[in-house]
Amino acid sequence: MKLNLTVILIFFAFGLVSQTDQLVTIKGVAPSYVGKTIFFNEIEDYFSLTESTHASATVKPDSTFSCSFLIKETQKIHVLPDINAGYMYIEPGGRYEIFIPEKDKYDPYRPLGNQIEIPFLSLSKEDINFKILEYQRWQDEFLGEYFPLKAVKPMEFAQKLELFKTNVEAYYKLNDTIITRTEPEQYFSTFVRFSIASLDNIQHAADRNRYEKHDFYIKFNPVAYKNDVYMNYINQFYEKQFSRLTMETNNRVYLGVLKSSPTLVMRALGNEYTLINIRLRELIMIKGLCEQFYTNEYPQTNIMTILDSVANHSLFESNGLIAKNMMDRLTQLVSGSKAPTFLLTNTSGTKTLEDFSGKHLYITFIDPSITKNLQEIDPLIKLYDQYKDIVQFITIIPESGALELLPKGIKWPTYQVDKSNSLWKNYNVKTFPYYLLLDAYGYVVAAPSLGPTPDGQYRTIDNTFFNLQKVLKKGAKNR
Repeated sequence: MKLNLTVILIFFAFGLVSQTDQLVTIKGVAPSYVGKTIFFNEIEDYFSLTESTHASATVKPDSTFSCSFLIKETQKIHVLPDINAGYMYIEPGGRYEIFIPEKDKYDPYRPLGNQIEIPFLSLSKEDINFKILEYQRWQDEFLGEYFPLKAVKPMEFAQKLELFKTNVEAYYKLNDTIITRTEPEQYFSTFVRFSIASLDNIQHAADRNRYEKHDFYIKFNPVAYKNDVYMNYINQFYEKQFSRLTMETNNRVYLGVLKSSPTLVMRALGNEYTLINIRLRELIMIKGLCEQFYTNEYPQTNIMTILDSVANHSLFESNGLIAKNMMDRLTQLVSGSKAPTFLLTNTSGTKTLEDFSGKHLYITFIDPSITKNLQEIDPLIKLYDQYKDIVQFITIIPESGALELLPKGIKWPTYQVDKSNSLWKNYNVKTFPYYLLLDAYGYVVAAPSLGPTPDGQYRTIDNTFFNLQKVLKKGAKNR
């Protein structure tokens, strides 16, 4: 198949045409979530995976919900009922009726939520979801029938794949001029094109070089920030791009970083053929610098200075947002960084991070409904009794956890926090148990921290507390 794009795409290589805000309405039923709040989240960018909430709706006693909000362009959104998560696509002016199920009964329970599929109660054939589902079903049928041939009859598989791509091209008219299409049509065309690009990697990973792939798929395609398939392809294509640079270009990039100059780094990257698009080049500069942040090859302070400059002065608004989000991501819970504040409430009142200043803070995230988590409690109690004068303890459990299952011997504050609380995201809590240690001023000492029971190398937090105790005692004697 040949995906020949017209020269007019050059006009769009710097980004899609601007759109005006249009209303989206989502309503439906969610019998398993009566009284719960459903969040509809935008994925701000596919590098940092930062999300923000478009809108939310509370499920009424009759299990119905409804909300409306404005968007500018077609996009994938996350649907978050209670602790579970699903997704759907929305386009400007779209009206959707959906059913939100509870988790599949065959899926194991996950404390931080299960993935769910969102069925549509009604859906127009012209809607982006219908088109994507139709294409994905076609692709799945092809792979289910012919992919086994790749191992035993690779030539036959290659022929079948080429025929499939040709049929897809003809059916969806991928070679038609994109400027004549509506924004949702452009989105879908890009979605299919880069789905095929990913399929192409199955067959051509070894025999089609990067420059051919760049010219074939990337060169004339608009930078589609909101298109998940496009961005996933870009993420993979430019993975560890700095390590692929020539020695001369790499040296120039390094000198640019030492001078904290995004301009010099951009000029250096201009020598790389796959980065001839200035918008894309700046995007990959952001990605490359972030990949280098923890390697110690480049000074972290200089990287942050460059990202800050892009965040505030980029000619491309979307690149500026990504730079800002990546800065937040890089400094999130890094040892030595300021911990995000929080707001916790229990029967004793409300506390923020600042209320725990003055002594080190050991935060334990536990789900009492998991038996293994309860085995951590007795060692925690012993640690508390031994080090309570120098370390503050708090325990946080998810809303779905059974608070009454916590043993009575806990003498420190415990808080039950629902899934919507930003604390889970800010503190990167994905599994239980999970531990964090902050210093007396609210800066991160370790994230994650060691726990009260031995890890794979037989280490526990006890040694950390013991050394801290010695340091504090020595400091008290010298005063």
